[in-house]
Amino acid sequence: MPTTVHPKLRVAAVQAAPVFLDLDGTIDKTIDLMAQAAKQGVQLVAFPETWVPGYPWWIWLDSPAWGMQFVQRYHDNSLVVGSAEFDRIREAARKLKIWVSLGYSEKAAGSLYIAQALIDDQGNTVQTRRKLKPTHVERTVFGEGDGSDLAVVETALGNIGSLSCWEHLQPLSKYAMYSQNEQIHCGAWPSFSLYRGAAYALGPEVNNAASQVYAAEGQCFVVAPCATVSKAMSELMCTDAGKQQMLRTGGGFARIYAPDGSPLGTPLAEDEEGLVIADIDLGMISLAKAAADPSGHYSRPDVTQLLLNKTRREPVVVQHTPEPESSVPEPVAA
Repeated sequence: MPTTVHPKLRVAAVQAAPVFLDLDGTIDKTIDLMAQAAKQGVQLVAFPETWVPGYPWWIWLDSPAWGMQFVQRYHDNSLVVGSAEFDRIREAARKLKIWVSLGYSEKAAGSLYIAQALIDDQGNTVQTRRKLKPTHVERTVFGEGDGSDLAVVETALGNIGSLSCWEHLQPLSKYAMYSQNEQIHCGAWPSFSLYRGAAYALGPEVNNAASQVYAAEGQCFVVAPCATVSKAMSELMCTDAGKQQMLRTGGGFARIYAPDGSPLGTPLAEDEEGLVIADIDLGMISLAKAAADPSGHYSRPDVTQLLLNKTRREPVVVQHTPEPESSVPEPVAA
């Protein structure tokens, strides 16, 4: 019997600050980081949550009225799927022969969504998805996804899935992903800069633990990119000492974890930009699965089950009135 060959590949998690509120500038930086990754033999590079055009930190810093000054600019610089800007990233992936997991603010008509796209090394869009439930004040900016966004896709690299930020604290969403035999998980985070010393749940200890537990619980590799807050971002939004205390610069804690939860790659300093890189072997997954497969041999479906509705939710369903049948009799054949 031939021996099964398990994919081995090099992956990277981005730790950097976007060119804040600048769609074209952030795409330029995206392509530059993709090139840096490709030069180092990386086959899959993952970018943070809302990397394009950056995370809307102002929603945590002051009143909605104060934050309105950023709203139009954020809409104008959010990314439209299928646009020329989106295609720039697809074309770069094709030229560099690299897979990309991209986090972005998606603009669709008049609404924004926290979104992720998976683009293959031929420049094809393999998947786009939206965060199911924006967290806390994120709901003042972003709309919701639906069950179709909890999807793992089969690829030449392995079975790849994606979630954003505190979706990693949603037990049922995680279970839905595990049940689809996820092998590589792209877990995107914005930065762990907010309310440092005041809100422990928002810090690196808890949220990196969430990524690590996801790896061990789902027996998959987790690539967890994490953005940083730059000095320029701070100067724009943190206009007084109170805001500077609430949102500090830095906050980058990109990580990669193996299916047993062990950390891979070399972490960067929290204010350092670059790539966390690791070589992974999907053959390791079977060793972890032998101990605990949460939706397989380690499950008890007779006791607990998950109902997963993957129907895409459409706000408008167009119904057409059927055309009346003609009353003119058909000609009789001679």
